[in-house]
Amino acid sequence: MSFRFFFIALAFFLLLPGAISAQSQDVAIVAEPISSAPPLYPGKPLVPLEGSVRVVAVADLKNASRKQIDPNSLVYAWTVDGTKILDSSGIWKEAIIVASPLQYRVRDVSVSVMNSDGSFVGGATLSLSPMEPLVRIYENDPLLGIRYDRALSDRYAIAVESTLYAAPFSLPTARGAPLLRWFLNSATVQTGNSITLRPTGSGSGSASLSIIASAGSYTTATTNLSLTFGTKPGLNIFDL
Repeated sequence: MSFRFFFIALAFFLLLPGAISAQSQDVAIVAEPISSAPPLYPGKPLVPLEGSVRVVAVADLKNASRKQIDPNSLVYAWTVDGTKILDSSGIWKEAIIVASPLQYRVRDVSVSVMNSDGSFVGGATLSLSPMEPLVRIYENDPLLGIRYDRALSDRYAIAVESTLYAAPFSLPTARGAPLLRWFLNSATVQTGNSITLRPTGSGSGSASLSIIASAGSYTTATTNLSLTFGTKPGLNIFDL
């Protein structure tokens, strides 16, 4: 069969009554990592270590008459790393919960979408890669609120009283995780997202502050901050 004849035959098939005219972009896969992110965060969390991801198939299919096919009438067949997941496949099962791959590994998730008569109409594949989690410390200003525009690093000067807020990124959120623990000079002082620091006594000094966010036995993120107190910060027109 010549290439031209094959092309004409294919076009004729797509014009048959009831035939499905499906393009590769008609089915898309969206990953929704089940992991942490701060409130109002403009992005989305990444694939967590020791966590899971909700993967959703979005089908936008039309028949030969360009009429929209009801997504609820489609059958979804999921495959993870080459293994068919029968329990998560079937009609109305456009989503699947997938365990995150091990560190430095990749997990391939694919879906085949079929019509009610069992004919294939589309499909898509997605590769998941876990990312290292992290935790950032922000100043909680009494007037401006949490200053997400400026993460604190290295050194921080405490005047009279300072409240700091820790935001964990891309840690699993199952079973109440992540756990946030604050350490002052290596001693545990508080748990939770926020800590309020008040220098006591006179004179100046310094201290080390650490925050550890953990979820599971191996997924942790740490940030360290050197605190100074009892001294007036120098004027800097660049607020650095």
